[in-house]
Amino acid sequence: MLHVQDLMSTNLFTLKKSDSLMAAKSLMELARIRHIPVVEKGNIFVGIITHRDILSSTLSKLADIDRDVQDEIEASIPVSEIMRSDVFAVAPQASLRDAAELLLNHKYGCLPVVEKDILVGILTEADFLRLTIDLMDALDT
Repeated sequence: MLHVQDLMSTNLFTLKKSDSLMAAKSLMELARIRHIPVVEKGNIFVGIITHRDILSSTLSKLADIDRDVQDEIEASIPVSEIMRSDVFAVAPQASLRDAAELLLNHKYGCLPVVEKDILVGILTEADFLRLTIDLMDALDT
Protein backbone atom coordinates (compact mmCIF):
# COMPACT_ATOMS: atom_id res chain seq x y z
CA MET A 1 0.00 0.00 0.00
CA LEU A 2 1.22 3.47 -0.88
CA HIS A 3 1.34 6.17 1.76
CA VAL A 4 1.24 9.96 1.56
CA GLN A 5 4.96 10.12 2.37
CA ASP A 6 5.68 8.13 -0.81
CA LEU A 7 4.28 10.87 -3.03
CA MET A 8 4.32 14.16 -1.10
CA SER A 9 6.61 17.05 -1.96
CA THR A 10 9.04 18.00 0.79
CA ASN A 11 10.93 20.93 -0.77
CA LEU A 12 8.39 23.52 0.25
CA PHE A 13 7.92 27.23 -0.11
CA THR A 14 6.23 28.62 3.00
CA LEU A 15 5.08 31.96 4.33
CA LYS A 16 4.59 33.45 7.78
CA LYS A 17 1.31 35.03 8.87
CA SER A 18 3.01 38.44 8.88
CA ASP A 19 4.16 38.17 5.25
CA SER A 20 2.23 40.33 2.81
CA LEU A 21 -0.26 39.51 0.11
CA MET A 22 2.29 40.93 -2.31
CA ALA A 23 4.94 38.48 -1.06
CA ALA A 24 2.51 35.57 -1.50
CA LYS A 25 1.56 36.71 -4.98
CA SER A 26 5.20 37.12 -6.01
CA LEU A 27 6.20 33.74 -4.60
CA MET A 28 3.39 32.00 -6.48
CA GLU A 29 4.41 33.67 -9.73
CA LEU A 30 8.14 32.98 -9.30
CA ALA A 31 7.81 29.38 -8.12
CA ARG A 32 4.83 28.65 -10.41
CA ILE A 33 2.79 27.16 -7.57
CA ARG A 34 -0.84 27.55 -6.49
CA HIS A 35 -0.69 26.65 -2.78
CA ILE A 36 1.59 27.99 -0.06
CA PRO A 37 1.50 26.63 3.49
CA VAL A 38 1.65 29.22 6.25
CA VAL A 39 3.79 28.32 9.25
CA GLU A 40 4.85 29.75 12.59
CA LYS A 41 8.21 29.41 14.31
CA GLY A 42 9.38 25.79 14.34
CA ASN A 43 7.52 25.06 11.08
CA ILE A 44 4.21 24.74 12.95
CA PHE A 45 1.44 24.58 10.33
CA VAL A 46 -1.23 27.27 10.79
CA GLY A 47 -2.92 27.54 7.42
CA ILE A 48 -2.64 27.78 3.68
CA ILE A 49 -3.00 30.46 1.06
CA THR A 50 -4.16 29.49 -2.41
CA HIS A 51 -4.08 31.13 -5.80
CA ARG A 52 -7.84 31.51 -5.54
CA ASP A 53 -7.46 33.32 -2.18
CA ILE A 54 -5.03 35.73 -3.80
CA LEU A 55 -7.28 36.35 -6.79
CA SER A 56 -10.22 37.13 -4.54
CA SER A 57 -8.10 39.50 -2.43
CA THR A 58 -6.36 41.53 -5.11
CA LEU A 59 -7.81 44.47 -6.92
CA SER A 60 -9.03 43.81 -10.42
CA LYS A 61 -7.12 45.31 -13.31
CA LEU A 62 -10.53 46.48 -14.44
CA ALA A 63 -10.66 48.83 -11.43
CA ASP A 64 -8.19 51.10 -13.23
CA ILE A 65 -6.13 51.74 -10.10
CA ASP A 66 -2.58 52.95 -10.43
CA ARG A 67 -0.10 50.04 -10.21
CA ASP A 68 1.90 51.75 -7.43
CA VAL A 69 -1.24 52.23 -5.35
CA GLN A 70 -2.24 48.62 -5.90
CA ASP A 71 1.25 47.42 -4.89
CA GLU A 72 1.09 49.56 -1.75
CA ILE A 73 -2.28 48.06 -0.80
CA GLU A 74 -1.08 44.48 -1.43
CA ALA A 75 2.08 45.12 0.59
CA SER A 76 -0.03 46.24 3.56
CA ILE A 77 -2.31 43.17 3.74
CA PRO A 78 -0.85 40.37 5.88
CA VAL A 79 -1.25 36.75 4.80
CA SER A 80 -3.06 36.10 8.10
CA GLU A 81 -6.03 38.12 6.79
CA ILE A 82 -6.58 35.98 3.71
CA MET A 83 -5.19 32.54 4.53
CA ARG A 84 -7.39 29.56 5.28
CA SER A 85 -6.88 27.97 8.67
CA ASP A 86 -9.73 25.47 8.56
CA VAL A 87 -7.91 23.03 6.28
CA PHE A 88 -7.77 19.28 6.33
CA ALA A 89 -4.26 17.95 6.82
CA VAL A 90 -2.96 14.40 6.58
CA ALA A 91 -0.20 12.46 8.30
CA PRO A 92 2.74 11.11 6.28
CA GLN A 93 1.67 7.55 7.14
CA ALA A 94 -1.89 8.05 5.86
CA SER A 95 -3.09 5.91 2.98
CA LEU A 96 -2.54 7.55 -0.39
CA ARG A 97 -5.97 6.29 -1.47
CA ASP A 98 -7.62 7.99 1.53
CA ALA A 99 -5.79 11.23 0.72
CA ALA A 100 -6.88 11.02 -2.93
CA GLU A 101 -10.51 10.55 -1.86
CA LEU A 102 -10.23 13.53 0.48
CA LEU A 103 -8.92 15.71 -2.36
CA LEU A 104 -11.60 14.49 -4.73
CA ASN A 105 -14.59 14.56 -2.38
CA HIS A 106 -13.83 18.00 -0.95
CA LYS A 107 -12.51 19.48 -4.22
CA TYR A 108 -9.19 20.44 -2.63
CA GLY A 109 -6.15 21.20 -4.74
CA CYS A 110 -3.72 20.12 -2.04
CA LEU A 111 -3.34 18.61 1.39
CA PRO A 112 -0.75 19.79 3.89
CA VAL A 113 1.15 16.88 5.41
CA VAL A 114 1.55 17.44 9.13
CA GLU A 115 3.14 15.40 11.90
CA LYS A 116 2.71 16.59 15.51
CA ASP A 117 1.61 20.03 14.21
CA ILE A 118 4.81 20.35 12.16
CA LEU A 119 4.53 20.78 8.39
CA VAL A 120 6.56 18.00 6.73
CA GLY A 121 5.22 18.13 3.18
CA ILE A 122 2.39 18.88 0.80
CA LEU A 123 0.39 16.59 -1.45
CA THR A 124 -1.05 18.20 -4.58
CA GLU A 125 -3.12 17.28 -7.60
CA ALA A 126 0.09 17.56 -9.63
CA ASP A 127 1.69 14.82 -7.49
CA PHE A 128 -1.18 12.51 -8.42
CA LEU A 129 -0.88 13.43 -12.09
CA ARG A 130 2.83 12.54 -12.02
CA LEU A 131 1.95 9.21 -10.40
CA THR A 132 -0.69 8.58 -13.06
CA ILE A 133 1.81 9.27 -15.85
CA ASP A 134 4.34 6.92 -14.22
CA LEU A 135 1.69 4.19 -13.96
CA MET A 136 0.65 4.66 -17.60
CA ASP A 137 4.30 4.47 -18.67
CA ALA A 138 4.71 1.26 -16.67
CA LEU A 139 1.65 -0.24 -18.39
CA ASP A 140 3.04 0.67 -21.82
CA THR A 141 6.28 -1.25 -21.26
